[in-house]
This record gives sequence, C-alpha cells and structure tokens, in this order.
Amino acid sequence: MALATVAPPSLPNPVAIMRRFAGRARCLDSAPLDTILFVKAAVMGVVEGLTEFLPISSTGHLILAASLLGFTGEKVKVFDIAIQTGAMFAVIWQYRERIARTLSGLFRDPVAQRFALNVAVAFVPAALAGLLLGKLIKQQLFHPVPVALAFVAGGFVILWVERWRRGARPRIDSVDEMTWVDALKVGLVQCLALVPGTSRSGATIIGAMCFGLSRRCATEFSFYLGIPTLMAAGAYSVWKERAALAWGDVPMFAVGLVFAFVSALVCIRWLIRYVSSHDFVPFAWYRIVFGAVVLLTAWAGWVQWEG
Repeated sequence: MALATVAPPSLPNPVAIMRRFAGRARCLDSAPLDTILFVKAAVMGVVEGLTEFLPISSTGHLILAASLLGFTGEKVKVFDIAIQTGAMFAVIWQYRERIARTLSGLFRDPVAQRFALNVAVAFVPAALAGLLLGKLIKQQLFHPVPVALAFVAGGFVILWVERWRRGARPRIDSVDEMTWVDALKVGLVQCLALVPGTSRSGATIIGAMCFGLSRRCATEFSFYLGIPTLMAAGAYSVWKERAALAWGDVPMFAVGLVFAFVSALVCIRWLIRYVSSHDFVPFAWYRIVFGAVVLLTAWAGWVQWEG
C-alpha cells in the first residue's frame, strides 16, 4: 500500500506580504491625497482664469502659486500650459456668435476672410518662436525670481505707454479695420510673452495700443489671438510630454480646466466693461509692487520660493 505524500506547508512570502500591505496603505491614503491634489488643481485653475486676460501674466502667477503650494515638477509645467485651454474655451463661449459667423463666411464673406487671415498671421511669430526657444526658456526662466523681475519691468512699460498714449486718437477702432500688417505687428510683440511674467495679454494689448488700436479693439483682438496661440501651446505641451503623463492625471487636468473656464469667463465679461472707461495703470502698479515683494522675500529668505 503506497503512502500518500503530504507536501510541507509553504512558508509565507515576505515580499508578497509587504507588497499587499503597501497596496492597502496606498488605498487608505489615496483619498486624502487626491483631495489635496484636486484642491491645488482647482486653485491653479482659478489663478489661470483670473489672470490670463489681465496684463499681469497668468504664467507668472501660476509659477508663483505653484511654488507656494508645493505644486512643482515637470508634470506641473505641462499642467500650467494645458489648463490655459480652459480659459480659451471661455473666449470661444463669450464670442461664439462672432466665431460662428467667421467660420460660416470663410468662403464668401470678405470681412470674415480678412479677420481669419489677421488672426492666422498674428499667430505665426509666437508659434515659431515657441518651437525654437520654448525648451530653453522653460529651463532658464520658469522660476520665481525671473518672473518677479519681468513683473516689475512690465509694470514700468505699461506706465510709460499709458502716459505716452494719453489723449492720443486711435487709428483703428474695430478688429474689422485691421490689416494683415497690423496683425503681424501684434503677433511680433506677442513673442515677448514667451518670457514668463511678461503677460501675453499685456504684450498684445499694450503693443496694439502703441500701433494705433483703440483700447477696446486691442483687448478684443488679444482675446481672439489667444484662442489658437494657447490651445496650440497646450496641445503641443501635452503631446511632447505624453510619456510623463498617465491616465490617472486626467481628473487633475479636468479640474484645472473647469475652474479655469469658469473664472476666465467671469474675468472676460468684467474686463470688457472695464476697458471702456479705464486704463491699465492699476495693473502696472500691481505688477511692480507684487514683483518687488517676491524679490524682497526671496532676497531676505522669508519665503523659500521653489523653482
């Protein structure tokens, strides 16, 4: 009679036990960590929406806000650029009727054709400059101190232009009166906005005013120009850094986009009313004071600004 063999009891694998324990710990901790992450994404979205169309630099504020929140890293740089798309959706919604008329009249309406051509012409310089210099600028200038310096310098430029243009009669009162040459000039000054802290809207609005556009016309064209510029920048940045991103990042990006859209829509409607009877001097002083505070706190060591 053959005796049945009994296998010795297997010893527990300590590595497997540690992996199971670590997995359970991550599950327990993921809820509060995700909540904190989503709150930070929401704050960044609000900062983007409120600053994108004001001449105070949304990118600069995002860099400073991220530093204070401890929300830094290569992935966050992609996030900062990607959520600008939310602000652009706010422009599309606000001007949806004008955009629809332009699209429907591209093949038969000379006014729509000229407007579309002007936006395309103005878009090209910054697009080319971004492709050529974007990586270098991110490495060297996406830090709080260079941003603060750009804040201060831009503030003094706005003060000078406002004083120089005071009482001057604008040459162009409507975006439909612009030529492709006018659009090209605005597109060239938009290249300055590649430097964080400069402000894309500030560069285009103030530059357009220097070229003879009225304050309201310059502001509206800056809105329209932002649609292809920032949506292209966001799409390119996400595509270029796709290896560093994961599907798990989608909720964080979605939160930032939604909050950027809502806050930007509020800001756009307010700014349209504001420019009809006010200048940009308060924003210039805000830039100077805010930039000086950042530089002072960095120099004195009161705030540890993270790059």
